[in-house]
Amino acid sequence: MLWYSTGTPTCFYLFLHVSRSNSWRSTRVLSQLNSSGGGSLVEPGRREISRVPKGGWSATDGLWGSKLASKFYGCSNSSSKFLDSGVMTHPDRYLMIVTSGGLNQQRTGIIDAVVAARILNATLVVPKLDQTSFWKDASDFAEIFNADWFISFLSKDVRIVKELPKIGGKLWAPHRMRVPRKCTQRCYLNRVLPALVKKHVVRLTKFDYRLANRLDSDLQKLRCRVNYHALRFTDPIQEMGEKIIQRMRERSTYFIALHLRFEPDMLAFSGCYYGGGEKEKRELGVIRKRWKTLHASNPEKERRHGRCPLTPEEVGLMLRALGYRKNVHIYVASGDIYGGAKTLAPLKALFPNLHTKETVTSKDELAPFSKYSSRMAALDFIVCDGSDAFVTNNNGNMAKILAGRRRYLGHKRTIRPNARKLYSLFLSRGNMSWDAFSSKVHMAQKGFMGEPKELRPGRGEFHENPTTCICENTDPKTPTKPNPRSEQGLINGTEGRKAITEPTVANHTNEELVGSSAEEDDASVEKEDDTSAEKEDDTSEEKEEIADPEAEDDALVRPDDPELEEVLSD
Repeated sequence: MLWYSTGTPTCFYLFLHVSRSNSWRSTRVLSQLNSSGGGSLVEPGRREISRVPKGGWSATDGLWGSKLASKFYGCSNSSSKFLDSGVMTHPDRYLMIVTSGGLNQQRTGIIDAVVAARILNATLVVPKLDQTSFWKDASDFAEIFNADWFISFLSKDVRIVKELPKIGGKLWAPHRMRVPRKCTQRCYLNRVLPALVKKHVVRLTKFDYRLANRLDSDLQKLRCRVNYHALRFTDPIQEMGEKIIQRMRERSTYFIALHLRFEPDMLAFSGCYYGGGEKEKRELGVIRKRWKTLHASNPEKERRHGRCPLTPEEVGLMLRALGYRKNVHIYVASGDIYGGAKTLAPLKALFPNLHTKETVTSKDELAPFSKYSSRMAALDFIVCDGSDAFVTNNNGNMAKILAGRRRYLGHKRTIRPNARKLYSLFLSRGNMSWDAFSSKVHMAQKGFMGEPKELRPGRGEFHENPTTCICENTDPKTPTKPNPRSEQGLINGTEGRKAITEPTVANHTNEELVGSSAEEDDASVEKEDDTSAEKEDDTSEEKEEIADPEAEDDALVRPDDPELEEVLSD
């Protein structure tokens, strides 16, 4: 158990008390934040684990944004070669898809469904959302997203209809099939197009990660138009999210949004140990057995390689070391925190002004959303998107999508803990001064702060690193183009396009082979990254003071395991 005690007029201390009899319970964040911060007495047997200046650093440069951000802007207009959907769409081809996972995993499926329909020159039926998986949310597309806006905004890119129409006076039964993961353009033309030509209606099931990461430029830009412009939440969700942001701003000029991701399922998956004794091992072990694909873990090895979420205390120490003051307000986007108020107590000691959607709204205000996990997740998404600094404690779908979105919309400050480097610092922080610890945290976080060009083009998932859709203003005399939010009228400027016949599969071969090679390259890079993690020498810290964020990309979430994605997709 972590304790807070006022020590001197200028510092405060955190103390750790380990007890096998601690009651570790998962409770709602609302009750956790309303609970007291853990006591005020320092008893014998407790050891001091950190000494943190009350005021934090006086320097604030870069805390709330990048100095380089003004040189970059989102750009997702299509080229003149990208023909109007009215010319390209075949009238007797309909594509239906069924998404999978939580809200943000389904979002990636919706984005890729639009692109798949464009590849196949087919009409897309508004996607059907996953209503049966772990999340058990009965909401349909139009209850979460603005369907009319989605259809109209993309009208010149892909023809979209709300329901499958009658063909020849009757409803056609769709041909059901599933494409492999990371299916390239050539893959769709070889596998899906023949069935679509023959059956006219194809239904792709479990549509998650079913499109290659690397595509040609116009298709990548279409991904951006869908993700950053066409997918809007419904008015009630959007208005509630903006109301929460407004209430956060009434409390403070700037605020941090923290996607804590310290729920029991995440901890069980990680295979890490957090000091809760046999009770923790037993409780998380039971949850871990739900997934047959998980093997026995080595908690120390997992943490050493950066595969463990930081504890709330460690997140707080990282933020204080980066220079965020104690009076900063933090919005916590999270489900049930494992360990309840006791787990959150040290974070609350470091940052007393913690909030959630439950604490800044009334029960009546949340009533229309509270029974639906996707709508509640949408509220957190909006607030995290609108925050001045976004901090993620894992690298799941929500973290990746928001990281890419914040890059596209002006490189807003986005912090991802370099868990591998921070691990050794947390172990040795008792042996160094606060200034030394803070300096080393700054070094460890280089490349993990959401700065422009942190990731090389083409590296990582496109949703996280949409480099095709980010342009640089290289002429200092030319003002940077306006925020993409105001460019929506220009996005679909496709007038003057000429009709062309649909290319055959053979005409796509060279391009598709390039796409396939790119995916193979991604796989080899990931394999190399895993190997480098195994060989990492902690003694070489000074030589590696600027870490490679790409090597850490999937340290916490391993999306090649479909049984785990349903739980870990947000």
